[in-house]
Amino acid sequence: MKRFTSIFLLFSISAFCLADEIVTFDSVPEELESISPDEPLASSYSAENAARYLDRTSLTWQKKKKCATCHTNMPYMMARPALSTVLKDSGEVRSFFEDYRKVRWAKKGPTEKQGFWPIVVGTGLTFNDVGAAGELSDVAREVLDIMWTVQREDGGWRWPHCDYAPMEIDDHFGVTLAALTVGVAPDGYSETPAAKAGLEKLRTYLKNNPPKSLHHRAMLAWSSIRITGIATPEERKKTLSELLELQLPDGGWSTSGFLTDWKGLERENGEALETKTSDAYGTGLVLIIARELGVTADDPRLQKGVHWILSNQRESGKWFTRSPVNDARNLISNTGSAYAILALQACGELPGWSLSKSE
Repeated sequence: MKRFTSIFLLFSISAFCLADEIVTFDSVPEELESISPDEPLASSYSAENAARYLDRTSLTWQKKKKCATCHTNMPYMMARPALSTVLKDSGEVRSFFEDYRKVRWAKKGPTEKQGFWPIVVGTGLTFNDVGAAGELSDVAREVLDIMWTVQREDGGWRWPHCDYAPMEIDDHFGVTLAALTVGVAPDGYSETPAAKAGLEKLRTYLKNNPPKSLHHRAMLAWSSIRITGIATPEERKKTLSELLELQLPDGGWSTSGFLTDWKGLERENGEALETKTSDAYGTGLVLIIARELGVTADDPRLQKGVHWILSNQRESGKWFTRSPVNDARNLISNTGSAYAILALQACGELPGWSLSKSE
């Protein structure tokens, strides 16, 4: 399935979206854009508009909030290299992440109470390194080393509990994200003494804290491809089958569909989880994991998923994902937009290096 990139530009963002201009920190507004399900679909898929949205949103978050976060500029760092041939980025988000090590932590590093910071920063830098150069930078390596120094004795890390499922609700996600990042890190990082010792503690945490949901099991399956002792091949196969079975008639997946087995989890005001509406986070995640687990890009199920992504971009360049339990401005849409790009790359729709090595 081949698609050509549209150069359709939106009047609403024309002030900083000229075709030959990159998005910069100075050019973005100071207020975050609203993320609404009512935003119209784009007339056609545009990789350039996706790049501009990711740049604009991540830099605005950086300007407004002055922090790295797992739902906006971390996934930006993961996905942005996939769009480097479409639109050059300013490099300012990368520099911001590097400054955590070079400036904020130059004299005093994070404490155990701030344990999530090295995971978020280390994940962003590591995935960005792999996507852009294929080599682990010194600064990424240093941040990953810092990550082990704030690991708890039980093998986990302190993670934000903001009631923003599935990313910011319990420690389990942070642990599997750390495992995934260490596994993806090139140049044999997972075999360094610090990583090997930390991974042993991490495995103990996962053994003592079994997954509560299919989303937990999906993260375990993804991270276990490169890190042993997290999930067996049989468990990965079962998880993949469960994920693929949840494909909706329009070709996409619903993030909430991965959470229905999490006892006690419900939407605010007691509403039932919305499991019948496809979204970018769910669709992107399944396509990425499926490719990582060996499903071919021409598999009809994956092709239907690709079609959903190409058909459901919004006019601003984003893809929408409703926050499963707490709308919280639907910021998970930013992760979903990044996952949509990584999924397209994994399925051969974008050039360059991909996480998936499957053919």
